[in-house]
Amino acid sequence: MEKLIDLNTENISEEHICCAISDKKCSDSYQAKKEWLSREFNNGYIFRRINERAKVFIEYGPAEKAWIPITAPNYMNINCFWVSGKYKKNGYGKELLNSAINDAKKQGMDGLVTVVGTKKFNFMSDGKWFLKQGFEEVEKTSSGFSLLVKKIKSSGKIPAFNESVKSGECEEKRGIVVYYSNRCPFAEFHAKNSLLETVKNRNLPLKIIKLETMAQAQSAPSPATIFSLFYNGKFITTDISICMDVKFDKIVNKILN
Repeated sequence: MEKLIDLNTENISEEHICCAISDKKCSDSYQAKKEWLSREFNNGYIFRRINERAKVFIEYGPAEKAWIPITAPNYMNINCFWVSGKYKKNGYGKELLNSAINDAKKQGMDGLVTVVGTKKFNFMSDGKWFLKQGFEEVEKTSSGFSLLVKKIKSSGKIPAFNESVKSGECEEKRGIVVYYSNRCPFAEFHAKNSLLETVKNRNLPLKIIKLETMAQAQSAPSPATIFSLFYNGKFITTDISICMDVKFDKIVNKILN
């Protein structure tokens, strides 16, 4: 197996972050993700990847500092986790997960927590795989999100979603509303560029809300703080490709029908 490396404040300017490596149109949002990571390293955040030009990586950190609307004191929260291409089914997923579990144990944490879709959601980890690794579902929302937990200590408090996500709706009930953050190098470009043209072509009202602080993310109406799109107040999708004109109608119609 190839070596795993951790990014940090010393090497992040020279190392890639797996996604949008060669996507020139997303260069600004790619840099924004690097800047986000650089700040979060000070909060105990870990970005660990294979030492190759590939999408094989895991991101995690203390749940109290997570940009996710959950309450999970003394847990490690897993954010992005991806093994792609030829590296699938070669043990990298388990190796990356075990490295996070070992870090949680060393820090005396009660366990690990992660948010997935009750069915497969774009830009989110595979819940079925986590369940096979010993995680358990402790809560789910009406909008299709599951909170999974792998306990290290049986005495640990059961994590929970914050109240802001319970209804599966956002405050604005008219048109398209998007919440996003710089946790993903694709999100800002597509939210601020592709989506503008898409909604203009359909004469739809649009409100874009960027989550700029941890507090804002922890009180967001969706656990998918990378990117979540709402239509007339209802959660629709985490799929960033919905921003594109050629994908919007297909995705919306499939979900609403």
